Amino acid sequence: MRRHYAALILASVAVMYLAPAQSDTDAARRLAPSGELRAALIPSNPVLVTRLTNGELGGVSVDLARALGAKLGVTVRLVAYENPARYNQSLGKQEWDIGLAARDPSRAEHLAFSDVFMEVDNGYVARPGSALKKAEDVDRAGVRVAVAQGSAPDGFLTRTLKNAEIVRVPGGLVPARDALATGRADVYGENMHLAHRIAADLPGASVLEGRFNVVHMSIAVPKARADALDVVNQFVRDMKRNGSIAQAIERAGLRGVKPAP
Repeated sequence: MRRHYAALILASVAVMYLAPAQSDTDAARRLAPSGELRAALIPSNPVLVTRLTNGELGGVSVDLARALGAKLGVTVRLVAYENPARYNQSLGKQEWDIGLAARDPSRAEHLAFSDVFMEVDNGYVARPGSALKKAEDVDRAGVRVAVAQGSAPDGFLTRTLKNAEIVRVPGGLVPARDALATGRADVYGENMHLAHRIAADLPGASVLEGRFNVVHMSIAVPKARADALDVVNQFVRDMKRNGSIAQAIERAGLRGVKPAP
């Protein structure tokens, strides 16, 4: 009887210590069935990805992907898509396990989204010589608004602008700057961090007062693995609660960006 009682105690202790490992193993199986966590990134968006001095990718989304991989106990492979349009083309093709990008309704056919981890102000930067001063003045006939094709600003402005003309360009600083410098567009609609970078890189360009939207960043999973969202959501809550997301934003030196509440 004593031996039986002792065995029960030992079994209970073993379960107590093994349960977290079993839980982590189950989470890894659901999120990264191949044994590695493939994280989709969009390097043209500097609020999500920054290039380090050694040429490697860093920034908020890279920090989060690596932290989630460490929590699951799996290696992380970064899967970079040059711009939002290329990222959109990957949807439904099983090329990655998690995607760190905007919670865009146009992607909902293929993706399930986690809780929001970061909020990003979107505004306009105007070409040199433009008379526009405020974001609310942009939606007028004859005004050309450049956006990164397939991006969250593209989707939002396509739905909401009634009079201005949309001009779609590849994502990133250089295409945005060139669209303004050549007069192809009057303003470029993007996150405020990139808007300020464009203005600093193009003499005479100016960031308009106000914003046109707030974009919510989240971690997406393929819809077929939506049952893993509870794991991702708990991870996002923990990262917000312990200040890790705020620290990642600060390290990246981002403007117009804050952790989601």
